[in-house]
Amino acid sequence: MTLNFKRIGSGQPVILIHGLFGNLDNLGRLARHLSEHFDVISIDLPNHGLSPHITSIDYLSLSQSLNDLILSLALTNVHVVGHSMGGKVAMQFSLDHPQLVKSLTVADIAPVTYSNRHSKIFTALKAVNLSTLTNRNQAMEIVTGHGIDAGTAQFLLKNLAKNEDGFFWRCNIDNLQQNYPKIIAGLSGEKTFEGATLFIKGEKSDYILSDHRPLIMQYFPKANAKIIQGTGHWLHAEKPASFNKIVNDFIHKNSD
Repeated sequence: MTLNFKRIGSGQPVILIHGLFGNLDNLGRLARHLSEHFDVISIDLPNHGLSPHITSIDYLSLSQSLNDLILSLALTNVHVVGHSMGGKVAMQFSLDHPQLVKSLTVADIAPVTYSNRHSKIFTALKAVNLSTLTNRNQAMEIVTGHGIDAGTAQFLLKNLAKNEDGFFWRCNIDNLQQNYPKIIAGLSGEKTFEGATLFIKGEKSDYILSDHRPLIMQYFPKANAKIIQGTGHWLHAEKPASFNKIVNDFIHKNSD
């Protein structure tokens, strides 16, 4: 599989991985910030953005997809940064291929199994009838009409695209829904990543809790944590300057 990616800057390589329903532009501000000193590769995960649509996804296969890309680009000593679902991919990749990873940064996610938090989103997106859709405003009304707040709706509708045949979803909504139990699943196995690791939590988010610390330390014994005050799960969008500085400082600290 060939993942779609965007590459800017030069220096040690940094891989940026977006979350569920996202694409490589989600961490664009971080990419531009890091590109002043690093070779930044932002990826579209399978079933997202312009990457291939596949029938089944889990974190082992997503880790392998990332490994294939890194090997094809002949990269070593990679700094891996992931938000939410992308954070789980980053964690799994670091456990599977520690020899390739210089540092790991995980934004507001833990290696645990979560409850279903997205059923309303799937319902809202599938309520949009692409065959009769005439404009993006109509889609916005449908999604917000299903109880999705305007900010989240705008983020989700970045997946809505149009060509000569009409509107279509860039993300594979049906497949993501079918594989959702695997997406919210925790990591498994007895591997550990002994390298430099940073977890960044949004103060108001409940994605990383104190109860998760034992499992985090089991997998990532050198993990440290930072909390960004006044932010929720979308910490990179809510306080980008703080988020970018924390990530930049951590990567610089762990660069040759």
